[in-house]
Amino acid sequence: MKQHIVRIALGLVVMLLFVGHAAKFYQIGLLTQLDNIIYDARLNVTMPGSVDDRIVILDIDEKSLAVPELGRWPWSRDKISGLLTKLFDKYGIVIVGFDVVFAEPDESSGLPVLEKLAKTKLKDVTQYQSLLNELRPELDYDGVMAKTLKGRPIVLGYYFSSDADARVSGAIPEAVLPKGTFQGRNISFTSWRGFGGNLPAFQTAAANGGHFNPFIDPDGVARRVPMLAEYQGAYYESLSLSMFRVLVAIDAATRGTAKSGEALLPKVIPGFPPERFITKGYSGLEWLEVGPRKIPVDETVSAYIPYRGKRGSFKYISLADVYFDKLPVDALKGKIAFVGTTAPGLLDLRSSPVGSVYPGVEIHANLVAGMLDGNIKHKPPYMLGAEVLLLLIGGIALSLLVPFLSPLKATVVSVLAMLLITGLNIAIWSSGGMVLPLASSLLMTIMLFALNMSYGYFVESRSRRQFTELFGQYVPPELVDEMAKDPEKYSMEPKAGHMTILFSDVRGFTSISEALSPEDLKEYINAYLTDMSAIIRKHRGTLDKYIGDAIMAFWGAPVADEEHARNGVITAIEMQKECETLRQKFLARGWPDFKIGVGLNSGNVRVGDMGSKVRKAYTVMGDPVNLASRLEGRTKYYGIGILIGEATKAEVPSVLFKEIDRIKVKGKDTAVTVYEPIGVEAEVDKKVLDEVKLWHQTLKAYRLQQWDQVEVNLLNLQRMHPGSVLYELYAQRTAEFRRNAPPAGWEGVTAFDEK
Repeated sequence: MKQHIVRIALGLVVMLLFVGHAAKFYQIGLLTQLDNIIYDARLNVTMPGSVDDRIVILDIDEKSLAVPELGRWPWSRDKISGLLTKLFDKYGIVIVGFDVVFAEPDESSGLPVLEKLAKTKLKDVTQYQSLLNELRPELDYDGVMAKTLKGRPIVLGYYFSSDADARVSGAIPEAVLPKGTFQGRNISFTSWRGFGGNLPAFQTAAANGGHFNPFIDPDGVARRVPMLAEYQGAYYESLSLSMFRVLVAIDAATRGTAKSGEALLPKVIPGFPPERFITKGYSGLEWLEVGPRKIPVDETVSAYIPYRGKRGSFKYISLADVYFDKLPVDALKGKIAFVGTTAPGLLDLRSSPVGSVYPGVEIHANLVAGMLDGNIKHKPPYMLGAEVLLLLIGGIALSLLVPFLSPLKATVVSVLAMLLITGLNIAIWSSGGMVLPLASSLLMTIMLFALNMSYGYFVESRSRRQFTELFGQYVPPELVDEMAKDPEKYSMEPKAGHMTILFSDVRGFTSISEALSPEDLKEYINAYLTDMSAIIRKHRGTLDKYIGDAIMAFWGAPVADEEHARNGVITAIEMQKECETLRQKFLARGWPDFKIGVGLNSGNVRVGDMGSKVRKAYTVMGDPVNLASRLEGRTKYYGIGILIGEATKAEVPSVLFKEIDRIKVKGKDTAVTVYEPIGVEAEVDKKVLDEVKLWHQTLKAYRLQQWDQVEVNLLNLQRMHPGSVLYELYAQRTAEFRRNAPPAGWEGVTAFDEK
């Protein structure tokens, strides 16, 4: 855990960076842009792509502007009045919404000039005044249009402005919610300084009015429209919401007794979740209730535009075709109509998720369609808390988990985490109809993965390389890898431990070195040391040093090894087997005969980095080490390849041992019993088992000074194993004791004065 604390801490810092963005403490532009890109991708993949035949766009297009009878925009109000009358009376349209503003009076009839003449040069001409009074109603195009608007379901559009020099022009409808409605609630409404409205007579006559300002994201794309906008403390509805209210009123009138034009508009009721489900500090406005429908809004009280598809998701009809009666009578019957423009010169083209050039009028058509269908995506204010919670859960889990995993497992976990996050997000989008930001979660996962991999490569890998350089010359690679997983557990500082020590030496190496050329001697000793070292490392041994032709190794440090004694014994047995193979190779090349002796002992020792200021080595020290060295030296005396101490033998019950003697080595007053390992008992041949059994009986008789029995047994043993130095040695001892009896109190111990 300790070696990963830095990575965990860095991971938590990364998580907090993303949490701060999600909690709106600050904004990271890249994340916002990525979320917008992901939102657009989800929208484009899931939108129906079909044409909604309930809504039509009455287009002020290039074709209409090119018709001489209509001319350039703005058209005279009498022509617009004629178009509106035709739409309702002839074609049976249900409702018309204007995505244009009628801000200036229409003077195209010349009435203002005539009025001026009536007040100046023709002031006293009674006939002129009378004729003017008669013609005034026909020439007052604005008055004509106001009369046309009156009593019909026509909704006018207007715009808000937030420029520093924003002005107020024209008239806008009454606020849908008065000042103070949301007092005490911290809601992020879009606020404006001025507006451009319609002529007061028009707005008064119209059924309703709404602003057509989309919410433009930092990348310039329109993804939302504020359903309520704040101006001077009061709240004004959007064009789409205004039209929807009129449609609800028409529907109510159709099912009731009131005429459609006289229907009362339903109220806009702010939607807050019940207090039992929220904390007192939660002030989020989650929906607007209009009649039977709830329109979901986000934290800015904006609705996501439910784009049906690319440009052309609604049928476009040129107003020129309406003007010249080129449409079938039933072409517009029962339709919802928006009057807007696709002509580039009229500047109502927007950038949208479904196209970089998108008619603004179609934005409002999409919203009305979404309100009718109830499929507007919802991003309630509490989604901020949901995103923060997901980031905390995912960030903490990954920060605590990934540092402990291998690169492969970390990759798999990170990929699975991203798939899970993406799958959950898509499910919330598709099934729940909600917008949950995705960029922060994905990028956080990627950054946590990259951080851990980079840290592992640049920091921990360097530590591991240093660790490998430190222990690699002593310890097998697989143990170094195991140690490197938790390097703080291991150091070269001296410590005490119960361990097994091995010494091996080539017998008669001085004579061998004199018989070989320097080149051959190098090859000879390198082959021996390489093969023996490989066996030691194979059985988790730590290679201490080479002392000329001798090898010193130990088990139990730096990596703890509960089976250190067994591993040491098995290593010694395999070394003897490998030496026989090397012996045959060497003899085949004409090199001297080759044998080794191996001494093993176990006990409590000190291990660590020991030496002088000039040179140090990771080694072991203590009496058990000295005894192991002495035992190796005694192997030649007994004519056996391996000699181990009684402490080692006691820890390896699965191996068959042959007791050799009880000895006192130089520098020690206490006798120790020494043994020769034969092999894993379950694998030893029956003849060998019989020989060992007879030998132990012989050794018992020897210590009881039953010389006759000893001699008989030794004869049988020598027949079973001709040429045995051990049996010959004990035969000589027995003969000597027959001539000169052992002293009183003799216990069968052999003392050695030399090392």
